[in-house]
Amino acid sequence: MADLPRNIYEQQAANRRNTLVVMFLFALFLGSLGLGFDVFFLGFGSGGVEYPLVTIVALIIGAFTADWGLESGASTVLASAGAIPVPDNDTKFQVLRNVVEEMSIASGSPKPSLYIIPDPDPNAFATGKDPAHASIAVTEGLLEKLDREELQGVIAHEMSHVRNYDIRMMTVVAALVGSVMLLSEFGLRSVRLGIGRGSGSSSRGRRGAIIFILWIIALLLAPLISQILAMAVSRQREYLADASGAELTRNPRALASALQKIDSSVEPTRSIKKGTAHLCIADPLGRDINGKEGFFADIFGTHPPISKRIMLLRAMAYQHA
Repeated sequence: MADLPRNIYEQQAANRRNTLVVMFLFALFLGSLGLGFDVFFLGFGSGGVEYPLVTIVALIIGAFTADWGLESGASTVLASAGAIPVPDNDTKFQVLRNVVEEMSIASGSPKPSLYIIPDPDPNAFATGKDPAHASIAVTEGLLEKLDREELQGVIAHEMSHVRNYDIRMMTVVAALVGSVMLLSEFGLRSVRLGIGRGSGSSSRGRRGAIIFILWIIALLLAPLISQILAMAVSRQREYLADASGAELTRNPRALASALQKIDSSVEPTRSIKKGTAHLCIADPLGRDINGKEGFFADIFGTHPPISKRIMLLRAMAYQHA
């Protein structure tokens, strides 16, 4: 927690910079995979094609996917979770609407669109390209199992994701992970089918053969590496949103209590798919890795352990007492 920016403006600025850094790294990754295809299959640089065509196409696809993710990713995520807009005149959701309005005022952010997910497991997530186009979705189970203060803690957590521009970062990252996986699959299929074999490959020699093997390894590991990067981004932002949300409500114990109830739920959130699991306040799939600490948990977990998050929130409450 010591690495938290000193104020919300620094945090927002840091997240904007991190978004650019992550996009650059993904662009570099996509370009490297595409360049390998150009060199080893199309003979770029050894008498084959004059321009790195696949590299250019890969970067264009990456840019298009990132832009599509920002413009349409939120609606896709909401649709995949079966989220339904909360009716304005339904008194059943009046407490939810009141809490969201309170947290919008407290955070200084526009009021997000509200959605309900017909699922008995307690969970929630925020999505959208920026605070002015944000949406928050909660499950029916969350509304049933949390009291008002706990619900306020969860909504404050999600509003912090909105205010800190985490939703933009995670939407872009999710889209770019898809691009990397698509290019990796395309490259591996081409290797298996032997497309372009011989287009400059005979001149590669021993050094070229070693580079070719390294490129194949990169293709195999690309989906895993891109997902690990996305998971690392997601884990850090959960800690930030917990801290920011607790500052909004001035009640860290309420969010800690809410997380404890969410963690005690037996069933996974079946409505939320694996591809959007990193957006949720808690892992909707109930994977054991997210409840552990250590090297492998840090690499493969989409969320930090809830027990650790609860401990940090209670420590915040103790400091503010």
